[in-house]
Amino acid sequence: MRQTKGLSGKLFSALGRNGINVVAIAQGSSEYNISVVVKRHDLSKALNAVHDAFFIRTKKTLHVFYLGTGNIGRTLLRQIAEHEDYLLEHRSLKIKVVAITNTRRMVFDEEGIPLKCWENYLQEHGEPASLDKFIQRMQSMNLPNSVFIDNSASAEVVKHYEDIFTSSISIVTCNKIGNSSEYSLYKRFKDAVKKYGVDFFYETNVGAGLPIISTLHDLLVSGDKILKIEAILSGTISYIFNAFKGDRHFYEIVREAQAKGYTEPDPRDDLSGLDFMRKMLILARDSGYAVEMQDVEMEPILPESCLKAPSVEAFYEALRQEDAHFEAMKKKAEAEGKVLRYIGVMDQGKVSIKLHAIDASHPFYFLTGSDNIIAFTTPRYRDCPLVVKGPGAGAEVTAAGVFADLVKVGAQ
Repeated sequence: MRQTKGLSGKLFSALGRNGINVVAIAQGSSEYNISVVVKRHDLSKALNAVHDAFFIRTKKTLHVFYLGTGNIGRTLLRQIAEHEDYLLEHRSLKIKVVAITNTRRMVFDEEGIPLKCWENYLQEHGEPASLDKFIQRMQSMNLPNSVFIDNSASAEVVKHYEDIFTSSISIVTCNKIGNSSEYSLYKRFKDAVKKYGVDFFYETNVGAGLPIISTLHDLLVSGDKILKIEAILSGTISYIFNAFKGDRHFYEIVREAQAKGYTEPDPRDDLSGLDFMRKMLILARDSGYAVEMQDVEMEPILPESCLKAPSVEAFYEALRQEDAHFEAMKKKAEAEGKVLRYIGVMDQGKVSIKLHAIDASHPFYFLTGSDNIIAFTTPRYRDCPLVVKGPGAGAEVTAAGVFADLVKVGAQ
């Protein structure tokens, strides 16, 4: 200790990041050692946290508590298993999944659940699932470098976030409900993260695996300011309007999008724009604006008759009857050399989502397929906005985005 600066700082940082309170400190006059007193309950956690911090030649272990085994959840577990050796060799990082739960069963194993056969393990060793019991057990295990992964779209899970943060457990999530509900809840999350020194990563809340949230944060951290955001953040809506040209009918393209798996079973769940609105809210809030959902000006895509249809087939019939409405918009845009795009705009904190007719000078004009795209206008990127474009949906890219966030926790 006498010859190396910062050792005591590293010690207390490792303890503090894991929520371990130091009751007393003692250091001899020789400066060869330092002693700390912690609660007996925290002893094992403290030893492991300090070991990870000081013995840099050994691996750092993340203890992962995993919720959600749907499409994204299954894909992510496979990706973690496939990259285990790479992370150990190149990042000195060990991801140990110590608990898995879905709506039916949950299982815990402090030594780590074998990911190549996690489904059988969950069935054979699991117990009936309970969200409350899962959270309580996670907290009582009191493991160092704990991370809670939320692969759900559940508002019930979000209700536990604050309690999880207070236990010095980081959260990685693709669940956008928390960040796009009341602004007061979003603010409480941010305050808890600062207070308890944990991580809260949610890159996949907007644009799946695209680096949109991280790009926004990097701009702000480096002293730039977000003046304007323009975005297409729905793969479904993107596909429909990118294909809506020439002799093609709007209702035919919607059916085609559903057949290709781009829409929910009821396409109105996508075409309502609610999911798009949530993503724009998150971007506005992360840009520094206290925006509520009711502040967003959203122009509906669908006529009232389509929205109120009693069934999916009735919706398609109503959409076909409204064909003239969509044809008129398309022909007007084509006559002006433009295309139709459903674009979200955040300008100085004001958020709107509307159908725009744009020409070839706009960066969204040449968008194809189901890609998402976003343009940041800032003082540094005033004349030529910073554009991020790519696939904004799909289990592979979304799971990869959650995976990248998890690795970021290991780098802290």
